[in-house]
Amino acid sequence: MLSDIFLDYLLNQKRYSKHTIAAYATDISQFNSFLNNVYELDCIAEEAVKHISFIHIRSWQAQLSLSEVAAKSIARKLSTLKSYFAFLKQNNYVSLNITSHLSAPKISKPLPNFIKVEQLDLLFDEVDFGQDLFGWRDRLILELFYATGIRRAELINLKFGDVDFSNNILKITGKGNKVRYVPVNDDILNRINQYQKLVETAALSLDHNYIFFTEKGQPLYPKRVYNLVKKYLSYVTTANKKSPHVLRHSFATHLTNNGANLNAVKELLGHKSLAATQIYTHNSIEQLQKEYKKAHPKSNNK
Repeated sequence: MLSDIFLDYLLNQKRYSKHTIAAYATDISQFNSFLNNVYELDCIAEEAVKHISFIHIRSWQAQLSLSEVAAKSIARKLSTLKSYFAFLKQNNYVSLNITSHLSAPKISKPLPNFIKVEQLDLLFDEVDFGQDLFGWRDRLILELFYATGIRRAELINLKFGDVDFSNNILKITGKGNKVRYVPVNDDILNRINQYQKLVETAALSLDHNYIFFTEKGQPLYPKRVYNLVKKYLSYVTTANKKSPHVLRHSFATHLTNNGANLNAVKELLGHKSLAATQIYTHNSIEQLQKEYKKAHPKSNNK
């Protein structure tokens, strides 16, 4: 079957993961079942595939939409078909790639979740983290997430040498080993300094130089950081999402709500393009609308 040849190509030449290949196989199988049931056609037999047209794919897309399949799932299934028919054309199984002009449904991006300023004030002013080494560690992790917008993997890889105490700057190595420099305030620097002294006093036998580590002296790992953040955020918010990324969203949202330049926020977050940062302007606009409705005599809220 052509689908088997295609999947073998993905596995052995494109080196796709087994999970991705399984998803491709499911999508092609579902499309083929639709063709069999509705049109008595087949997209996996070498002779039959030549009779598949653009209309057949659009018809399947319409059925998926009527079945209330999520736009994101439909987009993925259409992407599978585009890859499949491009492969068939490249290997001369068909004379025309019928998906070359196929467009996927528009996917609306979810708005970023964030924690309110008042809740974060409560976290840092009222929650007792403890005064031992690991209490200091936990508080410092949360403060860095919110104060710098750092990603979880970036925080895990931080070293004391990345902290420039003289210039109030934190060196962050992001995706693709791209380095960015983020300003940090004196309070954060003082906490890092005090924490470093606690680490030195503890005289631990560490075989690494990461700032943060487990109680056993091993480098922190993603799940541990996630659980740590979720635990402390649970003390101050009932929000569904309580993760390191929510604190990153909070950092960016609070900056834009207070008038920060979007290009500056982009650089602080380490985004490649401004488009990725623009999602935070929605919350900023919502805040402006609230202020307008409260204050303007003609806002229809009087």
